[in-house]
Amino acid sequence: MTTPRAATLIEGVTLVTMDRQLRVLHGDLLIREGRIAALGPGAGAGLTEEVRRLDARGLVCIPGLVQTHIHLCQSLFRNLADDLVLEDWLRQRIWPYEGALCHQTLGVSADYGLAELVRGGTTTILDMGTVHHTDAIGEAVTRAGIRAFLGKAMMDEGDEIPASLRETHAGSVAESLALAKRWHGAADGRIRYAMCPRFAFSCSEGLLREVGEIMKDRPEFLMHTHANETTWESAESRRRWNNNYIGHLHDLGLTGERAVLAHGVHLEESERHILKETDTCITHCPSSNLKLGSGIANIPLLWSWGIRVGLGADGAPCNNNLDAFVEMRLAALLQKPLHGPTAMPAQRVLQLATRDGAEVLGLGEEIGSLEVGKAADLVLLDLNQPHHGVDGPVAEALGGDVYARIVYSAHASDVRYVFASGEPLVEAGALVRQDPAELQARGREALQTVAGRLFGR
Repeated sequence: MTTPRAATLIEGVTLVTMDRQLRVLHGDLLIREGRIAALGPGAGAGLTEEVRRLDARGLVCIPGLVQTHIHLCQSLFRNLADDLVLEDWLRQRIWPYEGALCHQTLGVSADYGLAELVRGGTTTILDMGTVHHTDAIGEAVTRAGIRAFLGKAMMDEGDEIPASLRETHAGSVAESLALAKRWHGAADGRIRYAMCPRFAFSCSEGLLREVGEIMKDRPEFLMHTHANETTWESAESRRRWNNNYIGHLHDLGLTGERAVLAHGVHLEESERHILKETDTCITHCPSSNLKLGSGIANIPLLWSWGIRVGLGADGAPCNNNLDAFVEMRLAALLQKPLHGPTAMPAQRVLQLATRDGAEVLGLGEEIGSLEVGKAADLVLLDLNQPHHGVDGPVAEALGGDVYARIVYSAHASDVRYVFASGEPLVEAGALVRQDPAELQARGREALQTVAGRLFGR
């Protein structure tokens, strides 16, 4: 018989709820059986049960951050594929590196990425794996304690794909469905599955069409792919298919409310119409798009069309971090020279990284805001450091704003506590489930193994 977990009462905290009313409350938050049982002034009054009390006076509580495009398989290759255009970045570095991974080294790569994500307050991700060994990512997510959609990358066609990654149409589909059977609903429901054709140029039309048919039968899955990242993709779409990229995906059944397309940097008006009419989602990856020279996605325009958008760091080698605070700040600042200083206000950007991301993943009723009944995925921040300036009533009277302090000034290092489904993953700024020194040692060994497989020694 499982012993019930003691409730946790977080006391004296500022609660940035990100609920529909965008309430900011001062008081307590009670976690019971992995969910938010009460919050606000007096939330802990009259408790008679055993409870763990956490003094959070001076801290700010936000919902766990949601990143809707991550590549855990690439975390081991951070700083090994810099200053390249996307096509060379993939063909010369990333694809060969991914092809040299084995189950053990992919697990280390995923552990690396998850340690950074958790330490930085991200509690839910949509991950695209590499072609092989995807079980290692599921195992790593289980260990880490976060919530994730995951799926193997599907690649049965394309120029310069190494033999180590090329697969057959039938094999790709069979392995994806077998993985879905093992992992969809695993880890007490924290893990769910996404069909992940890597992008249209690495998949045959037959494979893409079959993924579209699977999505009709399995609406509980997500469909996750890359789209409209570079101008080359737009031009090549016209050349190959006499259609734009989104139009091609749509014709193959790969749009809809469960479709999440990474990037959306270069979109024609007709493509935006398809996204809007099908309720297809875009993930904004500002750091990656800048570092690879892909461009700047027009997020205010997408919002004005009613297109749903999430936020993601992409992979560590094209960023080179997985820090949601960096992505929030950059997402806000990038649009201001183009659309004016009010284009991406801080409050709206924090919503992008929390409630919007949850809704993109179909988890809006479960996570993304601090509300009674939702999963206790939450982050406690210390905003009392010099880089945050002065807070308090005087600062508020002079125009100070908690959202601006989070989006424009906060760092991952300001995270003090992280909870996912009520379980502590970071306490007093330290990872609970992972040892950074041990992980670094494993990482060196894993990279040596990858190098040996790449160079035959």
